[in-house]
Amino acid sequence: MSSKERPTLGGTRIKTRKRNIAAPLDPAAFADAVVQIYLDNAGDLEAIAKSIESSDLNFSRYGDTFFEVIFTGGRTQPGTTKPDEGERHPYSILDYEATREVILPSVIYIQKILRRRPFLIENLENVMRKFLQSLELFEENERKKLAIFTALAFSQKLSGLPPETVFQPLLKDNLVGKGLVLSFITDFFKEYLVDNSLDDLIAILKRGKVEENLLEFFPSAKRSAEGFSEHFTKEGLVPLVEYNDKKIFEVKLKEMKSALTTQITEETDISEVIETVKQRVRDAKLPDIEVVRILWDVIMDAVQWSGKNQQQNANSALRQVKTWAKLLNAFCTSGKLELELIYKVQMQCYEDAKLMKLFPEIVRSLYDQDVLAEDTILHWFRKGTNPKGRQTFVKALEPFVNWLEEAEEEE
Repeated sequence: MSSKERPTLGGTRIKTRKRNIAAPLDPAAFADAVVQIYLDNAGDLEAIAKSIESSDLNFSRYGDTFFEVIFTGGRTQPGTTKPDEGERHPYSILDYEATREVILPSVIYIQKILRRRPFLIENLENVMRKFLQSLELFEENERKKLAIFTALAFSQKLSGLPPETVFQPLLKDNLVGKGLVLSFITDFFKEYLVDNSLDDLIAILKRGKVEENLLEFFPSAKRSAEGFSEHFTKEGLVPLVEYNDKKIFEVKLKEMKSALTTQITEETDISEVIETVKQRVRDAKLPDIEVVRILWDVIMDAVQWSGKNQQQNANSALRQVKTWAKLLNAFCTSGKLELELIYKVQMQCYEDAKLMKLFPEIVRSLYDQDVLAEDTILHWFRKGTNPKGRQTFVKALEPFVNWLEEAEEEE
């Protein structure tokens, strides 16, 4: 062996490190190939789906490009919605008429593609997010087509498309300020509700994390409950307006209940509590009946109950009624409201075992404190309409009613 030769171990294979050589990215060639499939099949989506299924195109690498071709007819320039160089076809979603009948086949076609290649859902998300963040770059009619497609995609439960992908990109100040988002979301609502219920729509909005802040879709100048009602009433979406009014009402009730709970727990002066209630009633335009219901709930929620000791519970409840009777009296200003208070007491005594036997004593206490009039009590006794526990409570209240009737005869 010469001095220049290196010794080797016989029978040993010398492994060399392989390099990971990435194939060059060529989205233009991919886009041209997909466009050609559209052209070869003259826009027949069924035939196109079959051709795509049998092709060896690299969808895992060029998924975004694939959906750009579906939506716009060809490749778009990076970071924009403008057409890039290369072949194009006239059968894209944005080339169709802005009607559900024409756009629906494309939704079904995409659904078929996603079932065979579920990994493409992320690419669909990417492209939709890109387009929705760039609504100002589309014509008005094109934005309507995107809204119809989006509504139909959710209506058809397009595989795995998360609502936040659609709604969150819309909340850009510049898009909202120009009114583009309100126009888009209105078209979306109207189209989605053709085949689905309001409950279905609310469920999607909740999943998209926008159900609590629908006003954020409105330009700042129109961002009010009145603006919401006016806009969607004009667009024929009255059920949505009623739903939003109900939510606003519930929020106001909750806020009022919270404020009252604090004041009653802290034993604030009754005159101050009365003024607080009056102010909130004026601001929130709360119905008198709801005010009476809230007052009773808050007063009784503040009672310090003592476990199973019935006598202590009875004393605590009656003491609370007596303490806050002036507050109830300030708002039980008619026989109708007094009757509502009795129904409220009836329901609580029916639902809460520790109060079941207290019904007649509470009614008597409210009478003694001038909260309930004799006529109201007699009306409930003779003609009350709430059946919950009624027979039991009528029997329990009978001695007191007899006393009232006898006193009335003596007078």
